[in-house]
Amino acid sequence: MNERTLFLAWQDKGRQWFPIGRLDVGRNLSGYRFRYTGGALRAQKEAYFRTLPEFPKMEKEYFSPELFYLFQNRVMKPNRPDFREHVKRLGLSGDTNPDPFQILSVSGGQRATDFYEVFPKIETNAAGDFTTRFFLHGWRYANEAAQNRLAQLEAGEELYVALELNNPVTRVAVQLQTTDYHMIGWAPRYLVSDLAKSIAGSPGEYEAKVVRLNPPPAPMKQRVLIELRGNLGEHEPMIGEDFLPLVEAAG
Repeated sequence: MNERTLFLAWQDKGRQWFPIGRLDVGRNLSGYRFRYTGGALRAQKEAYFRTLPEFPKMEKEYFSPELFYLFQNRVMKPNRPDFREHVKRLGLSGDTNPDPFQILSVSGGQRATDFYEVFPKIETNAAGDFTTRFFLHGWRYANEAAQNRLAQLEAGEELYVALELNNPVTRVAVQLQTTDYHMIGWAPRYLVSDLAKSIAGSPGEYEAKVVRLNPPPAPMKQRVLIELRGNLGEHEPMIGEDFLPLVEAAG
């Protein structure tokens, strides 16, 4: 099995997100490994972040043959009567038994009781191509015309990807637009830093589409599932200081 990686992000009271930890499984690992990243130190300095009870020391590797409880607690149990519908909303219904990594990679593992979110490490092939899926962010803040257009979206519909340089909250953002130029929402913030320069240089190399639509009573954060494809060239994503483990692999 190839190594797979998820990052854990934490949101402070000012609504700023910090990638604070990295979860790995596969390849030379006999189970799961968790390590804090540079983002945890920055969160500690800037927003008084405190380590998690399950992982009390920042400069330590944590291993487990089973998925750590922090992450287990963010995956719906297969014995739930609504599990198959949940998996279907995530666009994973073709997988007979999607594993927790697959589920968390799309769902984000958010809970109403805390301020953590999970997202996957973007993986590129030898040519720099990548594909990732996520739920459309911020669609509730689109204008009335865009809201009406959202109601008309169809699965498989192509979207434009555009760089926004004057976002009032994050300054730089990645917009999703319909082909008739309605701005319907944004890509997740964790993608922005790696995509911004690349999109500015090669905007035509990025494209997106609607994978599926989940009408109510689906959770509001899981209404529009998007697939984004692009090329980062020789740039390796998610290797900035915030994403680097504070302790290197043992041995």
